[in-house]
Parts: sequence; structure tokens; C-alpha cells
Amino acid sequence: MNTENGIGQETGWRMEQDKLGSKMLPEDVLYGINTARAAENFTLDDRGVNPELLTAMIKIKKAAAMSHRDLKEMDKKKADAIVMACDSLLASQDYSAFITNHLQGGAGTSTNMNVNEVIANLALVLTGHKPGEYEIISPLDDVNRSQSTNDVYPSALRIAAIGLVRRLADELSALQEELQRKENTYDQVLKLGRTELMDALPITAGQEFGAYAQAIARDRWRIYKVEERLRQLNLGGTAVGTGSNSRKKYTFRVMEYLRDLTGFGLAIAEYPMDLTQNNDVFTEVSGLLKAVAVNLMKISNDLRLMNMGPGGGLAEITLAPVQQGSTIMPGKINPVIPEMVTQAAIQVMANDTAITFSAASGQLELNAFLPLIADRLLESLQLLINGIRIFREKAIRTLVVNPQNCRKHLEHSPVLVTALVPVIGYDKAAALARDSGGDMEQLKKLVLEQGILTEEQLFQLLDYRNLTSYSK
Repeated sequence: MNTENGIGQETGWRMEQDKLGSKMLPEDVLYGINTARAAENFTLDDRGVNPELLTAMIKIKKAAAMSHRDLKEMDKKKADAIVMACDSLLASQDYSAFITNHLQGGAGTSTNMNVNEVIANLALVLTGHKPGEYEIISPLDDVNRSQSTNDVYPSALRIAAIGLVRRLADELSALQEELQRKENTYDQVLKLGRTELMDALPITAGQEFGAYAQAIARDRWRIYKVEERLRQLNLGGTAVGTGSNSRKKYTFRVMEYLRDLTGFGLAIAEYPMDLTQNNDVFTEVSGLLKAVAVNLMKISNDLRLMNMGPGGGLAEITLAPVQQGSTIMPGKINPVIPEMVTQAAIQVMANDTAITFSAASGQLELNAFLPLIADRLLESLQLLINGIRIFREKAIRTLVVNPQNCRKHLEHSPVLVTALVPVIGYDKAAALARDSGGDMEQLKKLVLEQGILTEEQLFQLLDYRNLTSYSK
């Protein structure tokens, strides 16, 4: 049977019924009437549900079936068939039968039903039955037993987010190490530090990369720690967090299985109703992702400025060329990797706004806008994971610092003025800066002519290595 896009070779039709009436479906599609109605209702675009979320939901369904089998609450053959269907989906990663849109009304009910129906119908097919024979294996009574969208969907989002948060923490760690390598490589290269894009004081190129590494280290630590808030699940709380239609034994057993299936230290929520209605944890995670995006954008913009040129700009670093930069200017190379990272960062910031408004828009015992939270949060995580990897491999690792240009800019700047302040005071130093017109050589000449410093004192004062040292 070919189930591409959830539809095989149309050899016939089957009829399914729900509260609204009946509907004809191609006989071998794995989704059912609830999914079909959702596909008709939510036609914003052609984007489906994030695969990471689907994977987590399938694992929850598998854990639930195994728990009911252990507790003798479901026939063993039926439970085994559901588990087999879940394993088949997880192994193949063929999610073509999951056709609901990423944005939908109903707090994710359409996605939950899509998963229920696909698992039930695949279980039927794998045991020699036809899709739609729900009297044998039911999407609702069996696959969704002791569950509600309101505990399955947010629990799946937390599981999906934990997996991506761990990957992001690893990528941040690798980026931090790459920046630290640049710090060590260029710790002896002197350059001009700038504030508000204006000449300031000497620094080393290594110090610049070291500062970037510190910012990324904070991001890594924050992301690593936030997993703690994602580990608690409201699974077993069902519709409003009170555990209606769910037994305590099931809740404990399903959590044990989920820990094994995911490898995560998951726990039962202390107050399931809280996690059913409140989504501030997702807002917290998104806020930390925004902080990562802020640092990535800052670093990317700095690299573009320092790479500017090669003849008419700073040219203090050279980013490795990765593609031609112009259709009209031969030889032009653009800083496309930092530009891409900047755009990804902007998207993450925009996603944070969407998540913030969605989380704040919940009402009473449920938030109907969880699908948008899920879609934007998982997208932000994946954008950062992929963006950081590309940034590290194609920009940071391969860039080189140009010591000659760094020194040239430094020696043509009036840094001596600042160094003179402790010697002659701010006002006299400012007057010298004015009289020299900002020209370094003229400034030196004035200092010597006015007897402010001897040549030896001037040489010591212009020892840039002292100016860049914290021990001075």
C-alpha cells in the first residue's frame, strides 16, 4: 500500500461518521474523519505540524498503550498492535499521513486526533484489518485512552523542546570553544577598540573574540538550566488537570515508560492544572532563545563591520568566501553567513513576540493558542541549532584576522589623548586633541614641544600592551 500524503492507490472508498455526520474517505488512507475535517478547515498554507512534536506525541501514545497493557486495562493484542504501529512510524519517520496544518483552532485537538487515527488505522493494517474498522481498534477509546489533547499536546511539546534544547546547548558549547580558539590565536594582535563606532582605546583581537565567547557561555548555561522547567508534564491530568477518566496507577506507569522512551528525566507535575492552563515556561524558554539571538546578531554585525572592504573599509578580518556576491560586480564577495544568522536571529525575536502574546491569551483552564506556541518555539530552536552550526563552521572557524590593517587603524587614531588624561587632566588633553586635529603624529609633536612628556615617557605611555592590560 502506498501511503504517500496519507493516500494510497484509490481502489475504493470508506465512510466514517462523527457527531456532525458522515464523510467519504479513500479506503486506504491512514487518517480519519476528524483529520479530514481539520484539513478542510485549516487551510492557511501548506505547512504541517513540526515533526519533532509528532514524534513526541507518538511516543506518548506508545507509552500509554504499554501502560494500559501492564495494568490489564487493554487487551494485550490490541495494545501490542498500537505499540507496533507506533514503532513503525518512529522507525520510518514517514509522517505523510499527518496532514493537519501547523496552525489550528482547538488547542491542538486536530493534531491529537490525526495522531490517534493514523496510529489506529496503521495498527489495523498491520494486524490484517482495513482502515476504519474502529470496532477492533478505536482512535478514541483505545489509542487516546486515559488522555486528552490538553495533557498530551503540552506534554509532547515539552518533550520535543527538551530534545532540541539539549542540541542547542551542545551547539552553543561548540561555538564558545571556537571563539575561545580565536581568542588564543589572536591574543597578541593589537587593534583599535571602538565605542559608538568611534576610536576609543587599544585592545587585542583576542580580547574581542574572548568577549564574544563569554556572551555565548552565558547563553549556553541559561539554555542548559531551563530544561529543569520543561521536565514536569501534566500527562494524566486529562482535560483540565484533575485527572478525570485517568487512574493514578496509569499516570505513574506512563511516566516510567516515557522516561525510558525519551531518555529524559521526566516527572509528574506537582499541580497538573497549572501546566494545563499556564504556558509561562514556554515563554521563559523563548525569552532565553531571544537572548541567544541577540548575542548572535551582535557578533554577526561586528564581523560584518570588521570584514568591511576590502579596500574601502576596515578589513580587520577576512571572512572566508563561500559564494559570489554580485551579478554585476565581478569579484565581489558578501558576508552572507553573518547576514543569514542575523535574519535567523530576527525571526527568533519575532517568534518570541508571538509566543508571548499567545501564552498571555489563555483563558481560564486552557490556552487555545498552544499550536502557535509550539510551532514558533520549535522553529526558533531549530533555527538557532542550524544557524549556530553554520555560523561556527563557515564564518568563525574560517575567518582570519589581518594584523597589518589592525595596526594601521590603531596608529592613526588619537588614543594618546586618553592616555594623557591621568597625566595632565581631561580639559588639557581635550585641548591637545582639538589643536592636533585628531592627527596622531601632530599630537605627539605637540606633547614633546610643550614639554608635557619626554620622548622616553611618551614611548612608555604608548606601550599599547600596557593599555590593553587589566593589571595596569
